[in-house]
Amino acid sequence: MPLAKEQLLTALAGLRKPDAKHGFTHSVELIVKLREIDLKKPENRLNESVELPNSLDKETKICVIAGGDLATRARAGQADLVMGREDLDKLGKDKKATRKIASEYDFFIAEAPLMPLVGKTIGPILGPKGKMPTPVPPTAPIDQIVQSHRKLVRIRVREQPVVQCRIGTEKMPDEKIAENAQAVFSRIEAKLERGAKNIRQVLVKTTMGEPVKIQTAKG
Repeated sequence: MPLAKEQLLTALAGLRKPDAKHGFTHSVELIVKLREIDLKKPENRLNESVELPNSLDKETKICVIAGGDLATRARAGQADLVMGREDLDKLGKDKKATRKIASEYDFFIAEAPLMPLVGKTIGPILGPKGKMPTPVPPTAPIDQIVQSHRKLVRIRVREQPVVQCRIGTEKMPDEKIAENAQAVFSRIEAKLERGAKNIRQVLVKTTMGEPVKIQTAKG
């Protein structure tokens, strides 16, 4: 089921309302409704990170969990938050603070030797949210990893047969949003057992707007 750029651009144009007035920048989201998916099977519960071809016009917040030189380089690499072993120990005793961090930050990166401690302390809260950290070695080029994570979006399927994720904001050109949508859609289609046959409908919407259907090859 090709997701043609022409059909995407038509749908995105339908989201634009020149007379709309609001006090914040709307996100643009892609919605892919699935069918004939047995969600009782773990392999059908997608939990993937997709690197977009175009950065979102809205900051993706990155937390790095590291010590020593890697922590120093993470701060220099403009990670939004850098935590160490002591921070993990404190969070392990404060679930409210852990939930706050889990909600505030989009992606987590952790120095590999700290992963066992992550699992014991904040893992029980990050895990169900699909936000367990990406493990990296102490010598990793953390600045590059942080920047690549800023272009990531997470696609998940849990209790309901639908994927919904951010692909841009209303301030971005439709061309770039469309390219992001194609990247996400391609990953979803590739992960489905029957590919396009498992896709029922594709839509785009803004944060507060009504969904607009994308006309695909199957209509």
